[in-house]
Order: sequence, then C-alpha cells, then structure tokens
Amino acid sequence: MKFGAPENLDDLDSLDLSLPPDHPDNTTVLSGSSNPKVYVGCSVWGEDAWVGDLYPEGTKKKDYLSEYIKRMSCIELNSTFYNVKKANMQAWAEAAKGHEFKYCPKFNRRVSHMKRLKEDIYEVTDYFVEMCEEFGDNLGMTFLQMPENFMPKWFERLQQFLEHLPKDFPVAVELRHQTWYEGGVFDEFFDLLKSTNKTAVITDTALKREIIHQRFSNDKMFVRFAAYDQHPTNFKRMDEWAERIGQWVNQGVKEVYFFSKQDDETFAPRQSEYMIGKLKETTGLPLKSPYAT
Repeated sequence: MKFGAPENLDDLDSLDLSLPPDHPDNTTVLSGSSNPKVYVGCSVWGEDAWVGDLYPEGTKKKDYLSEYIKRMSCIELNSTFYNVKKANMQAWAEAAKGHEFKYCPKFNRRVSHMKRLKEDIYEVTDYFVEMCEEFGDNLGMTFLQMPENFMPKWFERLQQFLEHLPKDFPVAVELRHQTWYEGGVFDEFFDLLKSTNKTAVITDTALKREIIHQRFSNDKMFVRFAAYDQHPTNFKRMDEWAERIGQWVNQGVKEVYFFSKQDDETFAPRQSEYMIGKLKETTGLPLKSPYAT
C-alpha cells in the first residue's frame, strides 16, 4: 500500500481531509510578496496514455520529455532516486534550455534509504549536487525523502547532513514520522531548516494528516499531494490548497512547487490543469495551462 493511502477509496468520503491552520511562526518568516513563481507538475513524463491527450497524436517515446517541457512548468524527478547518470542529467538539461521549466530531483536512495544520512555518503551527496548543477537555471528544488521510520533520535545525523550541503543549494526535506512534528523537536527541526536555508516538504496524504505542518522556514514551499484515482475529494482538496497558496503568496511566499502523485498517472496532467486554473484565480498570476494551444 502507498504511504498514507486508504485500502478502500470509499473511505475517503468519511475522512476529514481539510487543511490545518497555518503555524503562527509563519508571520516571522514571510514578509510581503514580490514577483512570486508558481510551478505545478507531475512526477513522470513517460506515460503512453498521454499521447493524444497532453501530447499530440503520434508522439514518439523519445519526444515525450520535450513535449512535456513545452506544456508543463516542472517535473518531480524521481529517477534520480534510483540512479544518477551524468549523461542523463546533461541530456535532460539540454532539453530544457530556453524554457522556463524546473527539474526537482530526488536525492539518491543510497543517501536517504540505504545509508540513512551516515557520514560515508558525503561523496555520493557531493556528486548528486554536482550533477543537479548541470541544470543551471532549470534547477528548481531538490528534495530529500527520508523513510517513514527515520525518527528524531537521528536528529544529529540530519543536522550534519544539511550543514554539509551548500547553503544556496535548494533542498526540501520530507520527514514522514509524526514525531518530527510534535513538541520541541518540531521547533528544533525548523530552526535547523532556517539556519541551513532549507525547506520542509508538506506531504498531503489521506491517512497521515498529522504531518501536514503548514509551517515555513523560508519563502519557498514544496507540496507533495497524493491523489486517489479520479475521486471527487481530490478536487475539493485542491480547491482548498489553491486558496491557501493564494493567501501565502500574498503574505510573501516567493516560490511554490506543487506536485500531484497517484498510482495511475493517466489523469495527472488533467489534475494539474485543474490546479493551475484554481491557482490562476487565487494568485492572479498568468500561469501556463498544459493544454493551451
């Protein structure tokens, strides 16, 4: 079962999926808006089902990425979790040149899941940073997803890792164990993010509401939104997210990344289009529609 997903989607109707209130600390972090950037994207680009929908009829597999870049503003780059190849990174970088498009690469699993931030992964980490810099202006926010059982008892390991990274290297940290968002640890975690200029991923999944923290460490945000097929609650939740993001942009959020993820990615572009339409209403920004001709 996927993280935080109900076994039966019919259960979604009985759950409270509303967003919690903002954390009061946000008023000390955000300070007025100025040319905000909002990016909405998918977690894949190679879906055959998108040919004839997002992509033109007859599009070849080799052209999926270039067609995606033309239509979308960002991609959650999960392939780097499994392998970081210089040739791939350079090819992807070349494909995005000249486009206002952002790659958001996921830290390699050797760093996060196999070695769990132990010191002997710094060589691998430095290589990941170097390869991400191949994207130049097309690098958005990288993200570090830790396993669900990575707990605050390893705080020092996380601290050493984040302090090792360049301060200007954009990273969003996804911690999935609920104890990171309780008591004094919650404040210590955000103090660390502030001191290292890193961001906390906001993970919105049905059965893990306790980790939707609604708190900022800087003027950037990164949302990973779990969608469930074409269930009506997806759209109600996106409506509320669009309202909240509109408020945050007015309060001073400068950079927004919103990714919708699901088991079946067939409808992911259409859900992205829906979210983009709502964000155009709530932010007043001229966001690009993936289906604009």
